[in-house]
Formats: sequence, structure tokens, C-alpha cells
Amino acid sequence: MNRDLLTIEVGSTITKANAFRLQPDGIFEHLAQGFSATTVGDGDVGIGVDRVMADLEAGLNGGLHDPQIFINSSAAGGLRMTVHGLTHSMTARAAREAALGAGAIIKLVTVGRLDETDLEEIQDIQPNIILLAGGVDYGEKTIVMRNAESLASLGLKIPIIYAGNSAIRKPILKIFKTAGLETLLADNVFPDVDVLNIEPVRRLIQDVFNRHIIQAPGMSRLGELTDNQILPTPGAVLHGAELFAEALGDCLVFDVGGATTDVHSVSDGSLEWADRLTEPEPRAKRTVEGDLGVFINAENIIALADDSDFNFRLEDLRAVPQTQQEIELTRWLCTRAVETAVRRHAGVVMDLYTPTGKRQIVKGKDLSAVQWVIGTGGALTRIPGGEDILHSICTGPGKYLFPNPDARVLIDRNYLFSALGTMASTYPDAVKSTFQAWVGRQMAE
Repeated sequence: MNRDLLTIEVGSTITKANAFRLQPDGIFEHLAQGFSATTVGDGDVGIGVDRVMADLEAGLNGGLHDPQIFINSSAAGGLRMTVHGLTHSMTARAAREAALGAGAIIKLVTVGRLDETDLEEIQDIQPNIILLAGGVDYGEKTIVMRNAESLASLGLKIPIIYAGNSAIRKPILKIFKTAGLETLLADNVFPDVDVLNIEPVRRLIQDVFNRHIIQAPGMSRLGELTDNQILPTPGAVLHGAELFAEALGDCLVFDVGGATTDVHSVSDGSLEWADRLTEPEPRAKRTVEGDLGVFINAENIIALADDSDFNFRLEDLRAVPQTQQEIELTRWLCTRAVETAVRRHAGVVMDLYTPTGKRQIVKGKDLSAVQWVIGTGGALTRIPGGEDILHSICTGPGKYLFPNPDARVLIDRNYLFSALGTMASTYPDAVKSTFQAWVGRQMAE
């Protein structure tokens, strides 16, 4: 039996809607798409949703029959979050990885004992959520306990997640409970040396995000439209990438926008470099480059580039380029954004000099096993030459562990990664089958 489904993405600037029909063969047929400006400034995001539905329905034949509705959003912004661990390379880093993609924006990371300056900065930030970690299981206790006492003394009535040494959960819980704080317990993000365990924390952050997102004006009404959890948009894209990798192989996904460039990778890396990695990396990783945007942050990209390579006029910069000059400028900016973002995301090969001689080590994510490089949303899907831009970073391992030249490039011109990722928890098999069908069509063209 066919089933109609509707996905709504309430973005910071654009609201999108996609209509699907789940066919008997287990594949989502894409029926129509609608766009509208997001209406946070009008005091109600529902206005934009009403407009996007009208745009969607104009492209539908016969409408939708009792559709199941899924929603993702970034309209209220991410949760302001502070993270506190013992060492930057271990627990603080693991906690940061857990936050990315779950709807949180990391405003502060501290390591070791919290001091007065740290506490003052936390007060200034006024976070929506705090993550306390530290110590492998049954390891260091004292500093983590003192940090819990310091955080409790701030009087911030916000949720605190504890994801550190499991041996001191009870006393940590008692400290926060006595202070009247909502405490969420997760498994240790760094339970043992070289072991990352970020998914339990990520799920808790996403639960808090779901409560936070209704603070965007009008979102509470949208929440009544669906029986499913409202997802953070970056988390939906990452979940889509994870299922794509399960179905078709390791992938690297770029979303180059006007303000930021998001990079998602799903890969365990190659055996060739595995014994040279100095720190564990999550299989699914997301980085957000807040200074790399082809419109709002265009001047940042230009400043990072070689001056001699910039032969354009800033007067031709447009949010939606139309003329040839505008398109060429945006393509240049998009190219530099991808090149810079992938260098920041990928692992770096370094020489380490030891008493026994020189050896190579790798810091960061090994992308050399990536089979698919995908452009979704934003400039990569809207300007000519997106495939060439992505092919240009497939140079294989050198100083950076980039994808190999035989990696295949795909452009998600209808920006369906986010929509499919939003439905992924409910329909994982259908999402994987749809990705397989989509890739089959692209390869046949």
C-alpha cells in the first residue's frame, strides 16, 4: 500500500517542503517541492510554512492523502553549549564530537579544573545546556567532582549532561540534584583509552534541542503537526549520510551555504593509515566552518586566498547569482570554501621525530577510503561546475588524507539529503533503497 509523506525544513533563511510517496517496492517517490522565506522576523515561522505548503501544492497532482509529517529545523539557532573535560585531546574533544550534528553550538571548551575566569565566562555565555565529562571509567575522580560543584554553584537553571567517569555518577547526580538542576546521565564519552562513545550523549543533546526549538516563534504549532521528534537540520543530514554509507559505501558530504560550509563524513578510514592515527575519530563526523560562506562570509574566503587568484568584483556578489559575472564569482568562492573546509576536516600526515628515528603519524579524519563525494544544498547544487569542484579535492593521500581520484561525485540538486535524513529513523530501509535508486539513475545519465 502506498503511503504519503511530507517533510518540512524550517531553515534560518529558507523553508522547504518535500512530498513523497512510499511505493510498494520500498522506495520513496519524490512528488513535489516547495520553497518560501523563513518568517522568524514576522514573529511566526508558521507563516512561511503556510506559504511553502501553497508552493508545494501548486506542483502536486491530486494532493496528498493523510500524509505522515516529519520536521527538521534550525530556525531557533543551535543550543548554546559549554563543554568541560580533563584533557583537550581526550574527553573534551569527544564531547565536542558528540555535540556536532545534535543541534548544539559549542561556545566554550575547558580542560582541567574550572577556575574563576572559566566560571565568569560561562555566566557571560548563559548557555542553554552544559556537558560535563572527564576521566576514563574508574579513572580520575577529584577534578571532575570539583568541577561539578563549581558548575552547581553558578545557579544556572539549565540541563546539565554528565558523560564522564561512570564510577562517580551517584555523587555527581547528588551535587546537581541538591542544586535543583536537571541532570541527564549518559555513558562515558571516553570510557577507555582510544575509545569514543558519542552516540548516547548526542541523543540526549538532541532531546534538549527538541525542547529548545519550540522557542522559535510559531514552532509549537508546527510541533502539533507531527508525532515525530523535530530534528536539528544538520543532524538530519548526518543521519542521511550514515544510511547512504550503509547502502553504498563511505561518503563525504558538502553543504556550501551563504554563511557556513558544513562537511559530513562517514568512514572508518583505510587500513593503510590505521596504525598511524594518534587519536580516535568517530565514524560519522561533522564539521561546521562558520567563516566560510559564499555570501555573508565571502570576504573571509577572499582573505584566506592568494590575492593574485582573485580577479573578480565584489559588486557582483549576490545571494542568488544571475549574470555570468555573478555566477563565476560564486563558483570561485564555492571552490575555495570546499578546498579550505576539506583541509580542516581531513586528517593531516605529520613527521614525528623519536629517539629511534622519524615516523609518520596522522592527526584527524582519514578520508582516503571515501567512495562517494556529494554536494547538497546551497551553491554546489545551484551553479554550474559543482561536480568539477568536488572532483578537484579527490587527489588521494598527501599532506592531507583526501579521497582518492576514483571517488565518485554526486550532486543532490533537489537537496533531498536533509529530507530523507529526517525520515531515516522511521524508515531506514526505504531511505537506503531510495539512495540506491537515486545513485543508479545518476550513474546511468
